[in-house]
Amino acid sequence: MKNSFNKRLFKLAFALILSGCASDPATDYSAFPETINNPQATAPIRPITPPPRPIQPYNSYQSKALSNTYDSYNPSYSDSYGTSGNYANSYPVKNFIRHMVETHGFSESYLQGLFAQANRLDSVIRLESPAPSSGPSKPRLGSWTRYRNKFLTDAHINNGVGFWNNNADAIRKASITYSVDPEYIVAIIGVETYFGKNIGKTCVFDALTTLSFDTYRRSKYFMSELEHFLLMARDEGYNPREPVGSWAGAMGLGQFMPSSFRRLGVDFDNNGRCDLWHPEDAIGSVANYFSRSGWQYRGPVAQQASNSYDASVIELSTYEGNEYWRVHHNFKVIKRYNNSNKYAMAVHQLAQAIKQRYQLSQVGTERTLQ
Repeated sequence: MKNSFNKRLFKLAFALILSGCASDPATDYSAFPETINNPQATAPIRPITPPPRPIQPYNSYQSKALSNTYDSYNPSYSDSYGTSGNYANSYPVKNFIRHMVETHGFSESYLQGLFAQANRLDSVIRLESPAPSSGPSKPRLGSWTRYRNKFLTDAHINNGVGFWNNNADAIRKASITYSVDPEYIVAIIGVETYFGKNIGKTCVFDALTTLSFDTYRRSKYFMSELEHFLLMARDEGYNPREPVGSWAGAMGLGQFMPSSFRRLGVDFDNNGRCDLWHPEDAIGSVANYFSRSGWQYRGPVAQQASNSYDASVIELSTYEGNEYWRVHHNFKVIKRYNNSNKYAMAVHQLAQAIKQRYQLSQVGTERTLQ
């Protein structure tokens, strides 16, 4: 009996021990990495890509050939960025960076850091993609009068004379070097930036990045200009975030787009850098632009005509009726700068007005000296 009782007691104690072990709290895996919480998880699979082509070291002061093939990185516009959006996370931007690395030898990490600082400019998007007008179109009557009155003012003419006086040596040198009439060099700068007073305040890198990856209409064009801009900044030693200009990326006193900057900009003061925000380099570059476009020194530009029956005659609307002007080769050269009859006529008439007043001021100076 005693042995039977002891056996029952031993079995009861063993059962209690087993019961206590089963009631221990389960191990808490929450403090461990997810791969421990989920033994089935595996590391994400990265797509297999071919290794990049070897890149030769580049000379930062040597221009390089530019590829115009953009099909490999067409932008997608589904991504939405805030004003300080990180473009470096955008797949189209990553493809663009890859293109710049493989084609032009840029550092991938450098461009990633640069685009991480880029700002999406909503004002630029609105200017490039204005809402369609639902109202009736404005009448064209007097369109030339309104346009002319923006530039043919006493302030513009007087400031033009002052700009010419302040930069007389550079203007004379540019006129002789490139065989371009000096008054047209001055007038272009007057129409474009009011002789350097309105060069724009927009960060060119932000503007071109926004236009390349957040607009539709001319995105490929602006992507090409962004490519030129980064090459320009590298060649000339600019921090890409420092240059400022127009909302569309035009720069300097002559408002050159980056492609024109690289192709036609000149270091006219011979200091080792093309700086179109400096009057001397801007003057030389505008003259070079005219020369490369076929300017004919002292050639005719436009002459008033009586009717528009001739193919070489253009029609401009004023409040008093239409004006007719016979235009010549040099008028078309001005239009290479901006393909508008009103623009070219404004440059022409402002040039003549500044020249006349400048010559009068020189006569007055000579009499004073005598």
